[in-house]
Amino acid sequence: MALEDKLKWNKKYQNNPMSDTPIELITKYAGLATGNKALDIACGMGRHSKYLASLGFEVDALDVSSLAIASLQDIPHIHAKEVDFDAYILPKNHYDLVICTFFLKRELFPQIINALKPGGILIYETFVYHPQNEQVPSKRSYLLEEGELENAFKAHLELIESREYWTETMKGFKMKKASFVGKKS
Repeated sequence: MALEDKLKWNKKYQNNPMSDTPIELITKYAGLATGNKALDIACGMGRHSKYLASLGFEVDALDVSSLAIASLQDIPHIHAKEVDFDAYILPKNHYDLVICTFFLKRELFPQIINALKPGGILIYETFVYHPQNEQVPSKRSYLLEEGELENAFKAHLELIESREYWTETMKGFKMKKASFVGKKS
Protein backbone atom coordinates (compact mmCIF):
# COMPACT_ATOMS: atom_id res chain seq x y z
CA MET A 1 0.00 0.00 0.00
CA ALA A 2 2.75 2.47 0.90
CA LEU A 3 4.45 2.18 -2.51
CA GLU A 4 1.14 2.81 -4.28
CA ASP A 5 0.51 5.85 -2.06
CA LYS A 6 4.07 7.11 -2.57
CA LEU A 7 3.77 6.93 -6.36
CA LYS A 8 0.33 8.58 -6.32
CA TRP A 9 1.46 11.50 -4.17
CA ASN A 10 4.77 11.97 -5.96
CA LYS A 11 2.83 12.29 -9.22
CA LYS A 12 0.32 14.69 -7.68
CA TYR A 13 3.00 16.95 -6.19
CA GLN A 14 5.01 16.93 -9.41
CA ASN A 15 2.05 17.94 -11.59
CA ASN A 16 0.02 20.21 -9.33
CA PRO A 17 1.52 23.20 -7.57
CA MET A 18 0.32 23.33 -3.98
CA SER A 19 -0.61 26.39 -1.96
CA ASP A 20 2.04 27.67 0.42
CA THR A 21 -0.56 29.44 2.57
CA PRO A 22 -1.45 27.67 5.83
CA ILE A 23 -5.10 27.00 6.55
CA GLU A 24 -6.87 29.33 8.97
CA LEU A 25 -7.23 26.68 11.68
CA ILE A 26 -3.43 26.38 11.92
CA THR A 27 -2.81 30.13 12.01
CA LYS A 28 -5.58 30.60 14.57
CA TYR A 29 -4.53 27.90 17.05
CA ALA A 30 -0.83 27.00 16.64
CA GLY A 31 0.10 29.73 19.11
CA LEU A 32 -1.72 27.86 21.90
CA ALA A 33 1.15 25.38 22.11
CA THR A 34 3.38 26.25 25.04
CA GLY A 35 6.49 24.39 23.86
CA ASN A 36 8.31 24.34 20.54
CA LYS A 37 8.20 20.69 19.41
CA ALA A 38 5.68 20.12 16.58
CA LEU A 39 4.62 17.26 14.35
CA ASP A 40 3.10 17.72 10.90
CA ILE A 41 1.48 14.41 9.86
CA ALA A 42 1.23 13.87 6.09
CA CYS A 43 2.93 17.23 5.60
CA GLY A 44 2.84 17.21 1.81
CA MET A 45 4.91 20.00 0.34
CA GLY A 46 5.20 21.52 3.80
CA ARG A 47 3.09 24.65 3.88
CA HIS A 48 2.22 24.07 7.54
CA SER A 49 5.70 22.86 8.47
CA LYS A 50 7.18 26.05 6.99
CA TYR A 51 4.65 28.19 8.83
CA LEU A 52 5.33 26.46 12.15
CA ALA A 53 9.09 26.77 11.66
CA SER A 54 8.62 30.51 11.06
CA LEU A 55 6.92 30.69 14.48
CA GLY A 56 9.94 29.07 16.16
CA PHE A 57 8.82 25.43 16.27
CA GLU A 58 11.14 22.51 15.66
CA VAL A 59 8.98 20.56 13.23
CA ASP A 60 9.02 16.86 12.46
CA ALA A 61 7.48 16.80 8.97
CA LEU A 62 6.35 13.31 7.94
CA ASP A 63 5.03 12.16 4.57
CA VAL A 64 4.98 9.10 2.32
CA SER A 65 6.06 11.16 -0.71
CA SER A 66 9.79 11.21 -1.37
CA LEU A 67 9.27 14.25 -3.62
CA ALA A 68 7.54 16.18 -0.82
CA ILE A 69 10.19 15.25 1.74
CA ALA A 70 13.02 16.17 -0.64
CA SER A 71 11.49 19.63 -1.07
CA LEU A 72 11.76 20.21 2.69
CA GLN A 73 15.36 19.17 3.18
CA ASP A 74 17.77 21.85 4.39
CA ILE A 75 15.02 24.18 5.63
CA PRO A 76 16.00 25.35 9.13
CA HIS A 77 13.93 23.90 11.97
CA ILE A 78 12.19 21.34 9.73
CA HIS A 79 13.15 17.70 10.18
CA ALA A 80 11.58 16.02 7.16
CA LYS A 81 11.25 12.26 7.05
CA GLU A 82 9.71 9.91 4.52
CA VAL A 83 7.54 7.40 6.37
CA ASP A 84 5.07 4.63 5.69
CA PHE A 85 2.14 5.41 7.98
CA ASP A 86 1.12 1.75 7.86
CA ALA A 87 4.26 0.91 9.85
CA TYR A 88 5.57 4.12 11.44
CA ILE A 89 5.03 4.56 15.19
CA LEU A 90 4.76 8.08 16.60
CA PRO A 91 6.94 8.70 19.67
CA LYS A 92 5.01 8.91 22.93
CA ASN A 93 4.74 12.08 25.02
CA HIS A 94 6.94 13.97 22.60
CA TYR A 95 5.09 16.88 20.96
CA ASP A 96 3.69 20.20 22.15
CA LEU A 97 1.70 20.51 18.92
CA VAL A 98 0.44 17.90 16.46
CA ILE A 99 -1.24 18.93 13.23
CA CYS A 100 -2.89 16.81 10.58
CA THR A 101 -4.73 18.26 7.62
CA PHE A 102 -6.51 16.52 4.76
CA PHE A 103 -5.22 13.09 5.69
CA LEU A 104 -7.14 10.33 7.40
CA LYS A 105 -5.74 7.16 8.87
CA ARG A 106 -7.97 6.21 11.77
CA GLU A 107 -5.38 3.80 13.14
CA LEU A 108 -3.22 6.83 13.98
CA PHE A 109 -5.80 8.42 16.30
CA PRO A 110 -4.56 6.64 19.49
CA GLN A 111 -0.94 7.31 18.51
CA ILE A 112 -1.69 11.00 18.01
CA ILE A 113 -3.15 11.25 21.51
CA ASN A 114 -0.15 9.41 22.98
CA ALA A 115 2.34 11.54 21.00
CA LEU A 116 1.11 14.73 22.68
CA LYS A 117 2.79 15.91 25.85
CA PRO A 118 0.51 16.95 28.71
CA GLY A 119 -0.81 20.35 27.71
CA GLY A 120 -0.12 19.59 24.03
CA ILE A 121 -2.41 20.86 21.32
CA LEU A 122 -3.95 18.86 18.46
CA ILE A 123 -5.14 20.63 15.33
CA TYR A 124 -6.88 18.34 12.83
CA GLU A 125 -8.91 19.10 9.71
CA THR A 126 -10.05 16.85 6.89
CA PHE A 127 -12.96 15.94 4.66
CA VAL A 128 -16.31 14.43 5.69
CA TYR A 129 -18.47 12.11 3.63
CA HIS A 130 -21.71 13.65 2.40
CA PRO A 131 -23.73 12.71 -0.69
CA GLN A 132 -23.70 16.35 -1.84
CA ASN A 133 -19.88 16.59 -1.94
CA GLU A 134 -18.83 17.64 -5.44
CA GLN A 135 -15.29 16.28 -5.20
CA VAL A 136 -14.13 13.38 -3.08
CA PRO A 137 -10.91 11.46 -2.44
CA SER A 138 -10.43 8.25 -4.39
CA LYS A 139 -11.66 6.03 -1.55
CA ARG A 140 -14.62 6.44 0.81
CA SER A 141 -12.37 5.26 3.67
CA TYR A 142 -10.40 8.53 3.27
CA LEU A 143 -13.48 10.47 4.41
CA LEU A 144 -14.73 10.97 7.95
CA GLU A 145 -18.29 10.16 8.87
CA GLU A 146 -20.31 13.02 10.34
CA GLY A 147 -19.35 13.52 14.00
CA GLU A 148 -16.45 11.08 13.78
CA LEU A 149 -13.53 13.48 14.30
CA GLU A 150 -14.88 14.99 17.50
CA ASN A 151 -15.94 11.58 18.80
CA ALA A 152 -12.44 10.19 18.17
CA PHE A 153 -10.73 12.76 20.39
CA LYS A 154 -13.20 14.36 22.82
CA ALA A 155 -12.79 11.70 25.51
CA HIS A 156 -9.02 12.24 25.58
CA LEU A 157 -8.58 15.96 24.89
CA GLU A 158 -10.14 19.12 26.27
CA LEU A 159 -12.25 20.55 23.46
CA ILE A 160 -11.18 23.95 22.16
CA GLU A 161 -13.04 23.91 18.82
CA SER A 162 -14.94 21.33 16.84
CA ARG A 163 -17.08 21.95 13.82
CA GLU A 164 -18.29 20.53 10.54
CA TYR A 165 -18.91 22.92 7.70
CA TRP A 166 -19.24 23.35 3.95
CA THR A 167 -16.46 24.95 1.95
CA GLU A 168 -14.99 24.98 -1.54
CA THR A 169 -11.86 23.13 -2.58
CA MET A 170 -8.99 24.96 -4.30
CA LYS A 171 -10.68 24.07 -7.60
CA GLY A 172 -14.06 25.46 -6.52
CA PHE A 173 -15.90 22.23 -5.69
CA LYS A 174 -18.30 22.11 -2.71
CA MET A 175 -16.97 19.82 0.03
CA LYS A 176 -17.82 19.14 3.66
CA LYS A 177 -14.98 19.36 6.19
CA ALA A 178 -14.51 18.71 9.89
CA SER A 179 -12.05 20.41 12.20
CA PHE A 180 -11.02 19.67 15.75
CA VAL A 181 -8.72 21.49 18.15
CA GLY A 182 -8.06 20.01 21.56
CA LYS A 183 -5.65 20.11 24.48
CA LYS A 184 -4.25 17.10 26.31
CA SER A 185 -4.68 17.24 30.07
